[in-house]
Amino acid sequence: MHLNNTNLTLLPPFLGTPLDSSSNLTSKKRVQMWRSVARRAPRVISYLTSSHEPISSCTARTFAPFLCANDHLTQFHDSWFQKRTQLTQFSPNYFQIRALGSAAEAEAASSTDAEEETSTSVEQMKDLLEQMKKSEALPGHEIGVAESPREPKRTHGYSAGKYSALRKRQIKIETEAWDQAAKEYKELLNDMCQQKLAPNLPYVKSLLLGWFEPLRDKLLEEQEWCRNPKNRANYAEFFNCLPADMMAVITMHKMMSLMMMGNGDGSVRVVQAALIIGESIEHEARIYRFLEKTKKKPKKPKEEEVEEAEEKDLVVAKELEKLRKKVNQLIKKQKIRQVRHIVKGQDESRPWGQENQLKIGSRLIELLMETAYLQPPADQSADSPPDIRPAFKHSLRNIVLKDNVKLNRRYGVIECDPLVRQGLDKTARHTIVPYMPMLIPPLRWTGYDKGAHLFLPAKIMRTHGARQQREAIKRAPRKQMQLIFDALDTLGSTKWRINNRVLSIVDRIWCSGGRLGDLVDRTDLPLPEKPDTEDEAELKKWKWKTKSIRKINSERHSLRCDLELKLNVGRQLKDEEGFYYPHNLDFRGRAYPMHPHLNHLGNDVCRGLLEFADGRPLGQTGLRWLKIHLANLYAGGVDKLSYDGRVEFTENHLDEIFDSADRPLEGKRWWLGAEDPFQCLAVCINLTEALRSSSPETAISHVPVHQDGSCNGLQHYAALGRDKLGAMAVNLVDADKPADVYTGIATRVIEIMRKDAQKDPAVDPNAELARILVDQVDRKLVKQTVMTSVYGVTYVGAREQLKRRLKEKGIITDEDRQFKASCYAAKVTLMALGEMFEAARGIMSWLGDCAKVIALENQPVRWITPLGLPVVQPYRKLGRQLVKTSLQVLTLQHETDKVMLKRQRTAFPPNFVHSLDSSHMMLTAIACKEEGLNFAGVHDSYWTHACDVDQMNRILREKFVELYERPILENLLSGFEKTFPNLSFPPLPERGDFELKEVLDSTYFFN
Repeated sequence: MHLNNTNLTLLPPFLGTPLDSSSNLTSKKRVQMWRSVARRAPRVISYLTSSHEPISSCTARTFAPFLCANDHLTQFHDSWFQKRTQLTQFSPNYFQIRALGSAAEAEAASSTDAEEETSTSVEQMKDLLEQMKKSEALPGHEIGVAESPREPKRTHGYSAGKYSALRKRQIKIETEAWDQAAKEYKELLNDMCQQKLAPNLPYVKSLLLGWFEPLRDKLLEEQEWCRNPKNRANYAEFFNCLPADMMAVITMHKMMSLMMMGNGDGSVRVVQAALIIGESIEHEARIYRFLEKTKKKPKKPKEEEVEEAEEKDLVVAKELEKLRKKVNQLIKKQKIRQVRHIVKGQDESRPWGQENQLKIGSRLIELLMETAYLQPPADQSADSPPDIRPAFKHSLRNIVLKDNVKLNRRYGVIECDPLVRQGLDKTARHTIVPYMPMLIPPLRWTGYDKGAHLFLPAKIMRTHGARQQREAIKRAPRKQMQLIFDALDTLGSTKWRINNRVLSIVDRIWCSGGRLGDLVDRTDLPLPEKPDTEDEAELKKWKWKTKSIRKINSERHSLRCDLELKLNVGRQLKDEEGFYYPHNLDFRGRAYPMHPHLNHLGNDVCRGLLEFADGRPLGQTGLRWLKIHLANLYAGGVDKLSYDGRVEFTENHLDEIFDSADRPLEGKRWWLGAEDPFQCLAVCINLTEALRSSSPETAISHVPVHQDGSCNGLQHYAALGRDKLGAMAVNLVDADKPADVYTGIATRVIEIMRKDAQKDPAVDPNAELARILVDQVDRKLVKQTVMTSVYGVTYVGAREQLKRRLKEKGIITDEDRQFKASCYAAKVTLMALGEMFEAARGIMSWLGDCAKVIALENQPVRWITPLGLPVVQPYRKLGRQLVKTSLQVLTLQHETDKVMLKRQRTAFPPNFVHSLDSSHMMLTAIACKEEGLNFAGVHDSYWTHACDVDQMNRILREKFVELYERPILENLLSGFEKTFPNLSFPPLPERGDFELKEVLDSTYFFN
């Protein structure tokens, strides 16, 4: 089809008038016209490309104005044509590319907020054209070059249709979980009425079903009562914000979850329960109100009703109708952020505040206690009266200090009946878990509360009510926070899936009673019988033993509930192709998944159940790293060998590895001897598949391979202080095999104890303790104390850690003697640490002294991390506010203006180092993403595919050097002096001569 200037009248009318007549238009009208042109662009293309014949340069010149903005851009217009008219023919695809780009830009522009709508200018059109010019240079976009067939549009690796379906499911999960649960209960109740029999339900679910209807009916009565203007209950205005059935489900499930995650004795503090339930009701009410607003009205109002309505109401109704239409359009386009913006603007209700949350929560708990009863057990005699009793009761307890000293102050608790408690560890699979992992990549972070989930409230930092920290984050410019946003987006974009083979093994062990692979025993220990004696010593011994066993049973109960919650999430996700964990920060900048139960920061079971959803071929290096990773997980000293030694260990145990993969429970069970058994089993399965394949290097691996820092806190102190001796002890310097700081400290502790053991016990009482302990000291005994020493562990903390380790060894059974031995061991261990890491102690002291200077001015310590995150230590003295509720008078704690001097000082060194290790992890995460690696981080443990470990190792070393080449301590001191110009700070500590670039060649820096 050849066109020229003489037959332009044949063009269809949708092309509009020639654009040369636009020179008299105002700037605003020109912008509107160009948007209109861009929207019509696809129809222009349809007309131009309806024939397969080439388009002449004359025709191209005719349509060129559709690709240029206005008479201000004639320079670009002329140069564009000068380039194009060198050829005799144009490809129709060229116009297709240009117009599709224009249409996309127009759609993006038209979908922005209203205030941005009016600000579009000629400058923005110039920017649009600049982007179009850049796209001309892309391969295959040259004129006359035939394009390959266009691939289907993909979003985050999904086809458009699949992504849309997953997004709809995600929205449903976030907005309809409680509503669906309420519908399920109503359907079950209807079935019971119709069939006249109880469904075959698990015990706890049958309890919840039995409580649902009475509680819902009671809530309906309460809501009706609250509507009466004469009733002025202090919670009345909030009580009708949700339907009664949803409020009932939220109250029941939250209460059961709190009982499960409490202290193991089937109780929860009233203030904690009331706040959590009240907050959940508020969050759900906002979502419910939003969904109700966006619903279409079933029919338009009748004419006579409209005539009777006041003119003001009509205006409001029209505005609401417009809003509904706009919201519905945005929802269809899945523009969730703009929906949130509109909802936030339209939601005139203020946050309820903790006081009102307490009142609502307390009243809901009170109604639950009035309606929730236990049915008599099935084995009860028919002749005896039915044992129907309340499921929950309210009681008061005295505050008990650590030394078992009771205070006069008391607090309220909600206790569940022992029958309910017995069923709690089976409850998890029937409870609703909010903040589940997401089925689509999380929204990108762009602000304090903008990012992560689509509808559920999400904040970038867990401030726990610390006002100054929250304000500091909100005030920080977006440019300053951009690296933080990018790092969290990177961590959230990692796609995971459930390892179903490992899940089936965990399920089998759990159903058989637990006890294997560090799973908790599903049965309690029996309590000892009371001795038939008057001997006070014997009775005291019995009381201590009974108390100890009850504590163990409580711990077992908590662990069972915790495991059930994890397995419940795993079972829900096992058939998903993949899922994602949105991340946020603690106040120091460390990143955590927002989902609390089954995530990669969890224990060995969690990590064994999770793997990367996207697999990659192992390659030659990946196969080697998979063998090293298996040896690391088996541990028991193997992880301290050289890399070649670890590979040799794995290759020497191939028969056991194959047996573990083929018959994990029926075979030799070699994998159960590993320090991390379920992760070890996952690697055994993957390695077996690879080695049995015809080409092991091409086998696909989904297993995350870990690279862990060597006592990472001390690594950061050694880099800060340029401490050569410290650097050698924690693998900042290359060596033939990894240095083990824990073994080094244990060796020094043994030397000190041997000297003490030679002394006379009559003169030095520690001599006898040294003789008992000297043969018990090993790496495991001192590891936790060494690890936490850089994070500010105190003598008391070290004593408790060592006491637990000694108790595990079982050498000293007497409680009093055990206490004295742990005191002595703590003193010696801290002495050995001070000797080996003198430079680290110097920096810790300097940091503490600076914090003390600031805290004495009644100011919190604040600093900005190397990545731009503002940090404010939250330690302030707490005030008490009494809130009268329907249940009891509750005490609500709140921040005062006075800082806690001691806490500000002692917490600053570990908090500062945590902010540095998080900076290193985030820099590494961003760089890995840029190089196409999958990355997951657990503070000082970095994970990626086996084939990418070498690349990640290079990146994390480069980023560590890059971080510490900055004058970190100098910047910190400068920040203090700028913030507090009238204060005098101690001089910087002396630094050594360690050369940071040696880290680049250190084989075992992270290993």
